[in-house]
Amino acid sequence: MSYLDESRSCLAALQQKEHLRILAIESSCDETAAAVVEDGRKILSNAVFTQIDLHALYGGVVPEIASRAHVEKVDRMVDQALSDAGMRLADVDAIAVTYGPGLVGALLTGVSCGKALAYAAKKTLIPVNHIEGHICANFLTDPDLEPPFACLVVSGGHSHLFLVEDYGVYKIIGQTQDDAAGEAFDKAARVLNIPYPGGPLLDKLAEQGNPHALKLPRPKTEGKYDYSFSGLKTAFINAVHNARQKGETLCDADLAASFRHAVVSFLVDKAMLAADDLNLKKMALAGGVSANQLLRREMEAACKKQGIQLFMPKLSLCGDNAAMIASAGYYRLRRGEIADLSLNARPALRLQSK
Repeated sequence: MSYLDESRSCLAALQQKEHLRILAIESSCDETAAAVVEDGRKILSNAVFTQIDLHALYGGVVPEIASRAHVEKVDRMVDQALSDAGMRLADVDAIAVTYGPGLVGALLTGVSCGKALAYAAKKTLIPVNHIEGHICANFLTDPDLEPPFACLVVSGGHSHLFLVEDYGVYKIIGQTQDDAAGEAFDKAARVLNIPYPGGPLLDKLAEQGNPHALKLPRPKTEGKYDYSFSGLKTAFINAVHNARQKGETLCDADLAASFRHAVVSFLVDKAMLAADDLNLKKMALAGGVSANQLLRREMEAACKKQGIQLFMPKLSLCGDNAAMIASAGYYRLRRGEIADLSLNARPALRLQSK
């Protein structure tokens, strides 16, 4: 009997099991992570190795260095996750792994490890979309959250507004037409000579500045709920360069605050417009930029004003981690979505309705 046939023969029993414990692996970019989560909601362990120090010298993530670091650390993170959960590999019910989107070399490391563990331990393998994982981070923070709800996913590579109609059922309401918000933050940070990782450090600096010191244009998009950050980023860069060429003295904190305000207000206004038009009563944040202090404050204020219940992941679950992948994997398993050993990395994978 093939591996997939064995997995399918065990699927019904797993779906009927009262409690499921999923071991997950996440390696889509520069975090090597493993976690064990019970029933998609309860974190038993969440081990993360961050590569920030490795990439700081280069001012950004170097794919080859990231891949090599994943190879060196992934087995250690799995061991740590199992140890922290007080479990052995034989004790978990299934293995979930991120297979896209992300850096292809980084993804391949996690996928290869996940497949090897699943085959050796005769465990069911669950493929997980990284973006779905970010959305599911909210289930780990708020165990009472249930679909339907809207979710604003904001990270270094993604800016999407989803309608989560049910577990695994997604509809894209809006998306960026060019750069992602996180990428725009990183580029603005570089102009201000803020070291890597630029986005979080820009957010910290912006807390000390005047958000109205620099007037920036309001982006326009063809789609009613779509985003665009390329023009805003260019306008900011040009404003800073022009001022420096004229010998004008600029306050970096004011510049950071002004750019952050422009990006956040755009994100919030579009999300609230969609919520009002579609009569949405629940809104969630997800992705690395969901840790942005101003975004959290402004979303909270806007949702309160419109009578919308807001859900935000804990700060520790905003960035890439494996607990969110385990949560997403749990719901995929409940839907019967499993993989065989031909599973491959898909760096350009999109999150589509099931």
